[in-house]
Amino acid sequence: MLRKTLCGGLLALAPLAAGAQTTLTAETTTPGSTPHYIDTTLAAVLDSAGVATLQITEGATLTNSVQAVAEGRLDMAPAPLILPFLLSRGIGPYSGIGPEQGAELAANIRVLFFNAGSAQMFGYYNSNPVEDITELEGLRIWNGPPRGAALTSGRAMIQLLSGLQDGEGYEGVQNEWPDTVSTITGGGVDAWTIPEGLPSGRQISIAAAGGITIHDVPADLLNSELGQQIVAAPGHAPFSMPIEEFRAAYAGNDITVVVDDDSFDSFATAFGQIVSASMDEQLAYDIVTAYLNAEDRFLTGSPRGPYLFLSFGDLDGVSQGVCGAVQIAMHPGAIRAFEDAGHSVADCLRP
Repeated sequence: MLRKTLCGGLLALAPLAAGAQTTLTAETTTPGSTPHYIDTTLAAVLDSAGVATLQITEGATLTNSVQAVAEGRLDMAPAPLILPFLLSRGIGPYSGIGPEQGAELAANIRVLFFNAGSAQMFGYYNSNPVEDITELEGLRIWNGPPRGAALTSGRAMIQLLSGLQDGEGYEGVQNEWPDTVSTITGGGVDAWTIPEGLPSGRQISIAAAGGITIHDVPADLLNSELGQQIVAAPGHAPFSMPIEEFRAAYAGNDITVVVDDDSFDSFATAFGQIVSASMDEQLAYDIVTAYLNAEDRFLTGSPRGPYLFLSFGDLDGVSQGVCGAVQIAMHPGAIRAFEDAGHSVADCLRP
């Protein structure tokens, strides 16, 4: 079930005291996820700066949120960048829209800022261990919500590890994000693969029901032809972190992290904070200026803050997961805000 919160107004119940200039609608994922932390932090930042109040709906399916922004029914959403790519072609979850209308809708999307803090991982309960993560035949594996970017990435992860396709060799289990933890803790699956921020409140909740083990992608598979294709696929970006730093983020929880070298290596889900191309340029400028000024708040407001790979500096496009297969422009107001803050913006990000 979707849950609505009036973020910004939560911290200051009197709207006049908050001094917000306008009210914007937004959708985000469930509490404990990376997009949820970013969106609720942004809401508090914008409220404190007197820029805007965000009315946030939690537990949304971002496939729908991206389309709603493109159609002008929603002001803002976090977008896995594969979704505007699929929308622009009218394929995948947007096949019912078709390529012509999909291209028109995708052209209405602009980005304010980027992040790539959700790395794909593979996990299971120690009480029901997977003896070899490359041998997954016959297992029931939670691999994403019913549709969208996370499901695409989850299926890619299992294919990379085992060579198996969903429904051909293993049974993929999908349900909406709010039901993910209960499905896994209830014993409905043998293993799971999820794009997670660090530390993940979802994985900590899963581990509260019993010790779990998390794996990255072994180096030989990640460096294979298929592995590199997946890393470079629309909506993905490379992810690598020293293993001791990764393990330290889960200290105190019954979570074992297994890698084959000295780093946790995988592929990340590249995100952009999207709005409509029709958003007022000054409003976009004020939003991004407030965001850039709140860097310390984003980085220190949660243990996951330092690992979000939020864009607070120069933007070359490639590092953000765009300017390749994914072609998406930033909002002119956002570009002006980054440049006024002394940061460079690649030409491929300009409308």
